[in-house]
Amino acid sequence: MKTNHPRWFFARCNVTTEDIPKEKSCTLVMCSYPTAPPRAPAFARARFDSPTHARTMIAFAHATATPATHAARAPRRGATSHTPTAIAQKVSLSTARRARVISRASTAGVDLERDGKKRVVITGMGAVTALGDDIDAMYERLLNGESAVSEISNSDCSQIGTRFAGEIKAFDGGEYITKKQARRVDPYIAYMIVAAKRALESGKVNWNDESAPHYVNKKLSGCLIGSAMGGMHTFALANEALLKHGHKKMNPFCIPFAISNMGSALTAMDIGFMGPNYSIASACATGNFCILNSMMHIRNGEADLMLAGASDAAVIPIGMAGFAAAKALSQRNDNPKAASRPWDANRDGFVMGEGAGVLVLESLESALARDAPILAEVMGGFMTCDAHHMTEPHPEGKGVNFAIDKALEVTGVKAEDINYINAHATSTPAGDMAELRVLQRKFKNSEGVKINSTKSLIGHLLGAASAVEAVVCIKAITSGELHPNINLETPDEGVDTSMLVGNKREKHTVKYALSNSFGFGGHNSAVIFAPYKPKA
Repeated sequence: MKTNHPRWFFARCNVTTEDIPKEKSCTLVMCSYPTAPPRAPAFARARFDSPTHARTMIAFAHATATPATHAARAPRRGATSHTPTAIAQKVSLSTARRARVISRASTAGVDLERDGKKRVVITGMGAVTALGDDIDAMYERLLNGESAVSEISNSDCSQIGTRFAGEIKAFDGGEYITKKQARRVDPYIAYMIVAAKRALESGKVNWNDESAPHYVNKKLSGCLIGSAMGGMHTFALANEALLKHGHKKMNPFCIPFAISNMGSALTAMDIGFMGPNYSIASACATGNFCILNSMMHIRNGEADLMLAGASDAAVIPIGMAGFAAAKALSQRNDNPKAASRPWDANRDGFVMGEGAGVLVLESLESALARDAPILAEVMGGFMTCDAHHMTEPHPEGKGVNFAIDKALEVTGVKAEDINYINAHATSTPAGDMAELRVLQRKFKNSEGVKINSTKSLIGHLLGAASAVEAVVCIKAITSGELHPNINLETPDEGVDTSMLVGNKREKHTVKYALSNSFGFGGHNSAVIFAPYKPKA
């Protein structure tokens, strides 16, 4: 469509703000070539990417005249009609993709940027855990202190020193994945797809019908959902087939389903997201790494929306035996529910868990434009390396301290304003206190700060741990309640229990939440979340 100015045009709506409810007013529509005019009103911008979607806008009048505001004038005799319908029909798909709708109501009094960077919010969440795959029900069970740890029943681990885990007993993907696909793919992929679709559903994301509300541009929507272990089930079965029957009996998809990027790729294929797509594997810090990199893509303008998180499913003999051989697992086979006991003097190793957690991260601009439910804001974070040991944390927590300091620095959040911390706290002899000493020293002046460990209830989900714990942080923000720490019967020497959540749920108004996750290789990550406020 041609305009009177090579770069942009303005069109006035046929309706005024008096004709429609104020909160739904839409007074200007702007197409940019390729960017908005510098003097455009500071209102939110919502993309539409087809003529069909363009016709759903309230109204178009005729194109206006001057480069700055294009004063309205009648069309030339014989010129193409400038009615709303005619304009919508004439807008080509390539032009429409660069269109913007400026809505006064959605951004009045809202700061779309913080320190010159796009603000990123969470608009949806999904999880698959041993406590279920409904976020609200799962969190209620966490609040009630319900342990998901039990004897492993889906595979034979009877000959392994540890025979219990936070195992998903009877996975049912429901309408989110077909039974055929769930049987075919590795469990880590199935968990991921279900968690991602649940997150999209909770965020009211419409990726199918461009004429309906909440539609998102698939070319500006991506998936960055990682996995620490990848398809261990698939690889173990392929290895068994090779040894017993030879290579001709191996699953031809054993390599695709085993590699750690395939979960994110298949999720994108399922929903059609064409934006940034890859996987990160940084051991048990994977989920946080994916969240922080997804923020980067949004802030760089490479995506409006990202699915971010992680998934792992290693509760099988090879996974259990591997960690048992490293003497990393608890061996409380006589009392599995008491095995995961962060900061307790009698802890003897972590408890394996499995599952997935996925967040819908979105620019505030995009979320407001499509009237999405905004759950919280992700302020940012940082990633560091201990550069110390392959599996053991630095005894003084230097890398942990560095990650938290940088997270506070890049977000502009003061240490004394952090009043909730979801700790990494895996129930290992060395790791728990190395982290806690840093937290007690750094946040001792934070009024009412509370620390808990989700792993005490559902075990350690490896790469997915930080993704599910991000979900827990956001539920703590939105619900005003923190789940308890269980099994802390004899606090280890140096533990300040006044900073820990007790053995019952606690009411707590979260100002800023810090989520820590660390992994083999010395990977450290710290992410800060906050309640959403219109003003930065």
